[in-house]
Amino acid sequence: MKAVFAPKAGPPEILEIRDIPKPEPRKSEILVRVHCATVTSGDANLRRFNRVFLGAVGLIAGFKVMKVPGVEYSGVVEAAGAGVSAFKPGDQVRGTTTGLAMGANAEYVCVPEHPKMGVLIHKAPELSHKEAAAVCVGAMTALFFLRKAGVREGDSVLVYGASGSVGSAAVQLARHFGARVTALCSGANAPLVSDLGAERVIDYRTSDFRDEGNRYDIIIDAVGKLKKSGVKDSLTDGGRFLTVKSMTKEINEEMEFLQDLQVSEELKPVITEEFSLDRITEAHRLVDSGRKRGNVVIPIVTEP
Repeated sequence: MKAVFAPKAGPPEILEIRDIPKPEPRKSEILVRVHCATVTSGDANLRRFNRVFLGAVGLIAGFKVMKVPGVEYSGVVEAAGAGVSAFKPGDQVRGTTTGLAMGANAEYVCVPEHPKMGVLIHKAPELSHKEAAAVCVGAMTALFFLRKAGVREGDSVLVYGASGSVGSAAVQLARHFGARVTALCSGANAPLVSDLGAERVIDYRTSDFRDEGNRYDIIIDAVGKLKKSGVKDSLTDGGRFLTVKSMTKEINEEMEFLQDLQVSEELKPVITEEFSLDRITEAHRLVDSGRKRGNVVIPIVTEP
């Protein structure tokens, strides 16, 4: 099968397209024919990290260095290993490969029926594989933050980096919970973020929200560029600050919740660029540039 391979740490140019053996599902695993995958900022970080350091951290944290990148995917079950009960060949599924060595930037991927670190659920038939693949890690991260912050109706929420994968989901989810959203992004992305539900948009290139004197119940740093010490004066008493630099958790039930919101059209993925598997280097360059809007998807099977 065709797959992206990362032989070492480094820039996007280290990525290779290889023909490798099609995996076979072991006990309690399913083999998925990948229809669509993505390239996330997490994928880019894993590619850049020193593999010796990452390997040591992985032994402690419980995940492996990814030889084939690609954490998010949507596809169809091709085969099921012994002991699998919830999935069968032909089922449409979506999920993540978090903690696995072999990711989803490939024509096939094997994943456990009950992932230790990732998620795996049936894909709703109303959604395309692109829509499913693009609402996984970013949306789960945003939801984790809002749940942790205890978001309530009427809360004032500021989302820093509102046009990215995490930020665009955070804006929509905060609105779903009844919060009032102020979003920070570039001026060029302001119309997009307004359409997602932000009441107010600030161009971070021309204004600093900290100079305005406004206070927020929740501040979400969706790009990892803020420090709590730097925004404490912009928080209400008891206000909460959350950042993508912190650890999150992937939970099947939360993925089901997000999928229900997608089906009801309360949560829509922002998909700005599509790259074929052969153009994976270009996809990583775009993610590295910090200029991507929403999600970068990698269609592998052409959808009708």
